[in-house]
This record gives sequence, C-alpha cells and structure tokens, in this order.
Amino acid sequence: MDKVPMTIQGHKTLEIELHDLKSVQRPAVIDAIATARELGDLSENAEYHAAREQQSFIEGRIQELEGVLGHAQVIDISSMSGDTVKFGATIDIVDEDTDEEQTLQIVGPYESNADEGRISITAPLARALIGKAVGDSVLVTTPKGERTYEILEVRWGS
Repeated sequence: MDKVPMTIQGHKTLEIELHDLKSVQRPAVIDAIATARELGDLSENAEYHAAREQQSFIEGRIQELEGVLGHAQVIDISSMSGDTVKFGATIDIVDEDTDEEQTLQIVGPYESNADEGRISITAPLARALIGKAVGDSVLVTTPKGERTYEILEVRWGS
C-alpha cells in the first residue's frame, strides 16, 4: 500500500473511530453474540446471525483503519501558503456556466465528505485543480458533463 495523504484532523478522526471500534463496539458485539448463544438453537437465531455479521463488519473496518493509519502521510497544512492549489488547500471556485460558487478543501480519500465540502485528492475536480492558481479556469469532466470552474481564492489552515 502506498502512502495515504491526510490532514492532521483527518488522522485524528480515524484514530478516534478506531479506538471506538476496539474499545466500545467490539466488546458490545461480543456480548451480543454471547447473549444470543444463550437463546438456544443458533441455526434459527436471527440475533446471533445479526451479531456475527456486525462483528465481521467491525473486524474488517478495524483492519482497514489500522492499514490506512499505518500508511498515513500526515500533512500539516497550517504552515502552508501560496496561491497555488495543493493538498489541504481550501478553495473558492465558481462554475463559469451557472455562476454558482463553492468552497472546497482537498483532503485525503479517507477523510473526504462532499456534503461538508471536503473532496478527495483523487476526485476528478481535485485533480484538475491541483497546480492551478487564483484566476485560472479549469475544465472538468463530471458525471453531469463538462464543467468549467474559475479559482477565486486559495486559503490555508482549517
């Protein structure tokens, strides 16, 4: 696995999730499995099967997070500056066709959340923006077709 870029906040969020899975959710599902076993015949025990499925999900997520955190390349964006778009930048852009403005932050794939304006560095829009500067226009192929955006501002920090 290659290095996984992420912000300090993204790294902390994943560490918190991993801690919760290991110290809260894993013990709870183990208790649920034990309780379901006491109910008798496991072949027809829906609670048992649901708890085992939940346990499988939790264990898989723990492995995934341990792998990601083990390969994390934590980038402190608070010391970054400039007008060029790079990882961690918060960017104000405007759709040149609709005049709709958006504020986005380019983050790692495991901390992206489009609803909160955090897009993955691997997303087509982020890839198009990287290396561009304030005033540049970028053409992006999206699921809705081709869009042209102008970069209005590049900010750094949280």
